[in-house]
Amino acid sequence: MVNADEVAKVIIDIMKESAGEVGDIIAVDGKAIRATGKRSKTHSTLQILTAYLTESGVVVGQAGIHEKTNEIPVFQDLLEVLNIEGKIITADAMHCQKETCKKIIEKKGDYVFGLKENQKTFYDDVKLYFEDAINKNETDEYVTTEKSHGRIERRECRKSSAIGWLESKAEWAGIKSIFCVTRTIQTGERTSRETNYYISSADATAKRLLEIVREHWKIESMHWMLDVVFSEDDCNFLSENSQKTLNILRKMALFQHKQYLSELPKKPSIKGNMLNCLMNDSLLMKVIGDL
Repeated sequence: MVNADEVAKVIIDIMKESAGEVGDIIAVDGKAIRATGKRSKTHSTLQILTAYLTESGVVVGQAGIHEKTNEIPVFQDLLEVLNIEGKIITADAMHCQKETCKKIIEKKGDYVFGLKENQKTFYDDVKLYFEDAINKNETDEYVTTEKSHGRIERRECRKSSAIGWLESKAEWAGIKSIFCVTRTIQTGERTSRETNYYISSADATAKRLLEIVREHWKIESMHWMLDVVFSEDDCNFLSENSQKTLNILRKMALFQHKQYLSELPKKPSIKGNMLNCLMNDSLLMKVIGDL
């Protein structure tokens, strides 16, 4: 039987060779394959944690998450085998953990992590800091406004490096700044507003930190495409090895289509390009390229 981890290693090497490890942001996120869940077992669904270079679309590492563990230790183990020197690691608030930050700094990387109430006291302190008007003069600010599909989205990033007041600062390896991003969305007469808080070991500008946060969306988009374009959640194979093998093959196919479409002046959708490949062998060979 072909081992899924060995297949993943080969395919990851192919992607790296094809596009290189271009970009300095590695987004890490987990995805459940819902068809693998058993009704009698709440945490039986197979999850796969992926490390993704957002600029080049290359998967640089992945690991399965079993029902007897969770994303946090699997992420920490994955960091041991990744080359993250000079890279910025992004992940959601689940991974805002002292040990994870320590491992990233030890491997000469940087981190940008969401901050939520899994770190209750820390979260409250940062939230109160940005809500207090007296601190406004200490923050670097950057604002973007976009109009699209009948809605206006305004993003405001406020960042501070003046964090000597944080009582827990010494416990978080490498921390240099805190920041918040407020998203205000106006659709017709309806307005919604949400503020998220973050920590970072990179003392970057508010503009750069906002860019990094937005880059993380790319791995979430990739996971969405695995479901919508490749119907991953509907795959009923019982074998975990088969599911993991198909997962990395889907990522490879998505990577190849994106590489091909990036060079076209007029770009069809990935789903449309897949259908065209089914009916046109010569197009298929162009998409496959040098594999």
